Amino acid sequence: MTDPIADFLTRIRNAQKAGHRVVNIPSSGIKREMTKILFDKGYILNFKLENDTPGGNIKVALKYNAEKVGAIKNLTRVSKPGLRMYVGSGELPRVLNGLGIAILSTSKGVITDKEARKLNVGGEYVCSIY
Repeated sequence: MTDPIADFLTRIRNAQKAGHRVVNIPSSGIKREMTKILFDKGYILNFKLENDTPGGNIKVALKYNAEKVGAIKNLTRVSKPGLRMYVGSGELPRVLNGLGIAILSTSKGVITDKEARKLNVGGEYVCSIY
């Protein structure tokens, strides 16, 4: 697998389109942090770390409304292995004018664009979600 983060996003996107309640994702440090952000911001219902090692799994419970429409409308990978996208503290992205979130990998850890503005840091623009 050349891009594990793209695989993480694609598994969530495909499971939601298929209407699955739970999706299993191979675990890594950045995937765990991204899952925590998705949970904190209300994009997923819950998650469980199984066998909390790099070889373990993350069980993600997806969130739907009463009409069975998923909470995540769009999940896009921005920085790719072939073309990394870095942003400075002055040029942090705004997703849907602040309604969505951008996930950044910074020197302060994996954080959202709003937290990066507060900390005044830039980093690798991993993905955007709304």
